[in-house]
Amino acid sequence: MAPMPAGQANGAPAGVAAVLALSAAVGYLLAARRLRRRGDVWPGLRDASFTAGQVCLVAVALVPLPGGEFTAHMLQHLVIGMAAPLLLVLGRPVTLVLRALPTGPARRGLRATVRSLPVSWLVLPPVAAMLDVGGLWVLYRTRLFAHLHDQPWLHTAVYIHVLAAGLLFSFAVCQLEPVRHRYGLPLRAATLVAAATAHSVLAKSLYSASPPGTAFPGHDLARAAEAMYYGGDAVEIALAAALARQWYTVTGRCLSPARRGLQTG
Repeated sequence: MAPMPAGQANGAPAGVAAVLALSAAVGYLLAARRLRRRGDVWPGLRDASFTAGQVCLVAVALVPLPGGEFTAHMLQHLVIGMAAPLLLVLGRPVTLVLRALPTGPARRGLRATVRSLPVSWLVLPPVAAMLDVGGLWVLYRTRLFAHLHDQPWLHTAVYIHVLAAGLLFSFAVCQLEPVRHRYGLPLRAATLVAAATAHSVLAKSLYSASPPGTAFPGHDLARAAEAMYYGGDAVEIALAAALARQWYTVTGRCLSPARRGLQTG
């Protein structure tokens, strides 16, 4: 037993998810326009990134994905848990909302929440990685996955967790928002490497063994494992590029003209 392919299972929840994603994209763009109208700078690339992330979520909710049943599921997982979260986080939605909200209780409450101790612990990179990658190991290496087909509420809950954990991990690695404590680049880079390794090992394990309680055809299992392995690598390389850009911003531009002269002299 296994979940139905993307776009075919849980019609009502999928429709609700699509509406929520589109609403979030529209709200984001309206907030960005408000900033620009009052003369604030807000890069268009952030608009494009956040909107692309929401479009990805709409697509996997409504459009059947190619491949066998498990391959389609894995492509959905890659978008919901990895690609879309990174695109959404790069849009810096928390910063946008904080800047767009007028001074008052709502703005103070959001800032206090983002800078609270519980959030600070959640965005500790190793904790976020454990919730994200650890959740995938539980999903695919226990009988949990086999129960998703017959229990729609569990199916929906798992995908909410996959999206939330993916957002948390991208948030923790990128650290672009005004959180209470910004963890250093070495810790975030080491966490990314460890999480990528655990994700790759899980993907390789799927080549030889279906999730317990399931029996997918060999070709479907292999294509799903390849999608998880190579697709995960692509998103993790993008995360590494975001970290490298931050490292360059912190260190590369700190060279004074005098130091540059000494290095070239």
